[in-house]
Amino acid sequence: MAIILERDGAECIWCRRAIDVGLVEATTEHLVPRIKGGPSILENEIAACRRCNGQRGHLTPAEWIDECERRGWSPNRAAVVAALTRLRIAYIDRGGMRRIRPYVESQLRRLTK
Repeated sequence: MAIILERDGAECIWCRRAIDVGLVEATTEHLVPRIKGGPSILENEIAACRRCNGQRGHLTPAEWIDECERRGWSPNRAAVVAALTRLRIAYIDRGGMRRIRPYVESQLRRLTK
């Protein structure tokens, strides 16, 4: 978790609440859910508050950003795009992860249009 918070900052990527061990509990969330083939690697993990992690369920990043905005929150779209880009670089460099490639590409297209 410390590596993710250092990389991404100490706020929830979805609702932007400050993450503090004593106030808002930080969780590690898979950007591409494991049920959709998301690997348990650092590039697929982001910091989210427990509320957002639990409520997102298996929604795609783009779907959850839309829902967050509907709720009046200001999700960090640029950070989500950066995380998806890191994941894309990881599967290009390392190979494998074929199941998530179309998912990542479609999310990047949707979030950068």
